[in-house]
Amino acid sequence: MTELSVDLGKRSYNILIGSGLLHEAGRLIQELTGTQQALLVSNPLVFSLYGEQVVNSLSRQGMRLVVAQMPDGEQYKNVQEAMKIIDRAVQAGLERSGVVVALGGGVVGDLAGFVAAIYRRGIRLVQIPTTLLAQVDSSVGGKVAVNHSEGKNLIGAFHQPVLVIVDSHTLLSLSGRDYLSGLGEVVKYALTFDADLFSCLEKSSEQILSRDLTVLEAIIKRCCELKSMIVSEDEREAGLRMSLNLGHTFGHALEKLGGYQTYTHGEAVVMGCMAAAVLAMQLGMLEEQELKRIATLCQSLGLEYKFPHYPPEMVYLHMQNDKKVQGGKLRLVLPEGIGYFAIRDDVPRQAVLEAIAACQALAP
Repeated sequence: MTELSVDLGKRSYNILIGSGLLHEAGRLIQELTGTQQALLVSNPLVFSLYGEQVVNSLSRQGMRLVVAQMPDGEQYKNVQEAMKIIDRAVQAGLERSGVVVALGGGVVGDLAGFVAAIYRRGIRLVQIPTTLLAQVDSSVGGKVAVNHSEGKNLIGAFHQPVLVIVDSHTLLSLSGRDYLSGLGEVVKYALTFDADLFSCLEKSSEQILSRDLTVLEAIIKRCCELKSMIVSEDEREAGLRMSLNLGHTFGHALEKLGGYQTYTHGEAVVMGCMAAAVLAMQLGMLEEQELKRIATLCQSLGLEYKFPHYPPEMVYLHMQNDKKVQGGKLRLVLPEGIGYFAIRDDVPRQAVLEAIAACQALAP
């Protein structure tokens, strides 16, 4: 088991990475929190695979446990579903000394975290991410939210977990689409922060696609190290943490245009990263050869990067609802070479439209 720390002073917490950790979840949570109550939030698919293991693990520690399940899908990450889970917590008498345990991917983690942030003015949260996307990104950092009809994650809070338990074995049960979705976030980390990680992905594509757990645990560890460092320096996204959003302003617009059902978050992020890279090349921030490397890596990992054929004006309009718009200016995270980034709020609208169109015309 690998152990990392997110340094936030008195609110610091550990990320545990290994295989078979679900069986130890109850002991790990009990030793840390001493609680006797837990609300386990999951969805039917994940619960059918791993619910029994986690329930038994928590029950062995003598915890009074209540289970709440939400439907599977980004479209269910909303206030209505959050209230259903809160109703379940109230009916069960979950006290402020209890803990919310999120068992699932990014949608479950975001919704359960949002519930933990607002229930009784905030109770403790443990993240047990079961998808690659959640393990490398969304389970760490304390950003929890639900969607609004006008935009993604517009209703939320910063509510750090007290523990993150990453069991790499859960990656073996992911569908191909969900697995590739997580790889999209991995590529984002490499492109934004770590040229060595980018090279590692290029060299290890076969092992990654075969889901070699040794390779994957090393990748998860590196992504979590990068995010932990950034969150420790900028917990509430006042500056540096915004860099984690490379590709997301484009990607969130695509998710919304697709009704949160056409594209997964990771798929949208990959296409968003490519749009950001094309825009960066047009602005002279990225070499053409570097853009080709990005496209080649996506191809080798089986990631679709060509931007869908929504009218560029429509995409731009939805980008204006992004949380990172400030003072009416669209702030974009763009790659400045592989492994480096810049945050720009001076990119002309026409340049963004041209980059979208150019990304739509890329060879598959």
